[in-house]
Amino acid sequence: MNIQQVKQRFGIIGNAVLLNRALEVAIQVAPTDISVLVTGESGTGKEIIPQVIHQLSSRKHGEYIAVNCGAIPEGTIDSELFGHEKGAFTGASGSRKGYFEVADGGTIFLDEVAELPMQTQVRLLRVLETGEFIRVGSSKPIKTNVRVVAATNENMMQAISSGKFREDLFYRLSTVPISLPPLSKRGDDIHLLFRKFASDFGDKYRMPGIKLTPEAVDMLINYSWPGNIRQLKNLVEQISVIETAREIDGVILRNYLPLERENSPTVINKESTNSINERELMYKFLFDMKKDLTELKKLVIDIIPKDGSVDLSKDQVNVVNRLYRDVETPTVSNPRILPPAAPIQESFEYQNNPVEESFEAHEEVEESLSLEDREKELIQKALQKHKGKRKYAASELGISERTLYRKIKEYNLSE
Repeated sequence: MNIQQVKQRFGIIGNAVLLNRALEVAIQVAPTDISVLVTGESGTGKEIIPQVIHQLSSRKHGEYIAVNCGAIPEGTIDSELFGHEKGAFTGASGSRKGYFEVADGGTIFLDEVAELPMQTQVRLLRVLETGEFIRVGSSKPIKTNVRVVAATNENMMQAISSGKFREDLFYRLSTVPISLPPLSKRGDDIHLLFRKFASDFGDKYRMPGIKLTPEAVDMLINYSWPGNIRQLKNLVEQISVIETAREIDGVILRNYLPLERENSPTVINKESTNSINERELMYKFLFDMKKDLTELKKLVIDIIPKDGSVDLSKDQVNVVNRLYRDVETPTVSNPRILPPAAPIQESFEYQNNPVEESFEAHEEVEESLSLEDREKELIQKALQKHKGKRKYAASELGISERTLYRKIKEYNLSE
């Protein structure tokens, strides 16, 4: 079956080069049992590729099950995919087959696969490598023969580096990667899709389909389409229902196009900034520590009489002179602190008297400046302050709860 036949059979509109390439790969890989990972922005129509692969394969008479991994709660997704035994958890009144058992001999489409919990990723990896899985609450492995096609709109390399997705599972799923282009890169396909949707909604609402003026066509093609095909379809439906005019010019169309993505506020992924938050936390601590040391030096100098009435040892004189050199120039508001240019003179010579004997040898111990020690100390203080509650401790430290948990394990800290 060639590309044009596939487009007609599955209702695929467009002739963009990148779209044709994605369909070519899907047609070539369909007869095999190789795992496929479909990537692309949200709304690009990724769900059509698994259907093409399944219908053109020898499994077309078997079950085809599409699972939205992001829509299933974390606590029940293992049961949904792999089934459970009676009494495995509260509410499990009987045994239940999971999707991998039901789809034996068929195909499973895992949409939003990057949303799978880590524990479920381990189970899925075992299915892909050995063809076996274990129901929740059971110890007996079950064999299954399922073809897995997954899809995601996330940057998988970032998900792997942030610890959200297993690297070995990614390479096992993406034996053959297929990437769908965003609508903004499909050129004339945008107008073709507009006309198709306009015709469909005209039939649905029993009214003439809307048409675009040349000015509106140019505006349509040059728009960024952050919501891709889904956004275009919604826009056509709005205009078809709301506007009484059947010919849409640029003025009317502009009212239905949201602001370009470049003009909207940038959204930062919190998980991707964990390492930045940790680094900023260390920098902040070091600056605060430097400030505290400077204040301490000023305090020591402030309590030493300026007239030299206190007898100091030679080592103590050297220490005080060093304090004078290091401390910042004092302000006029604190006249008791001597300026750095006037260090304590050797006139503070100690005399041979019994008081001298009371001085013991003093070894100056510098405080540790290790980032690791400071980070560990800050984490301990935050945990103590919030009585071991990681959520509030992480918020106090400005890092994610997942990062805090990793640090607790790394430093072997008790909560």
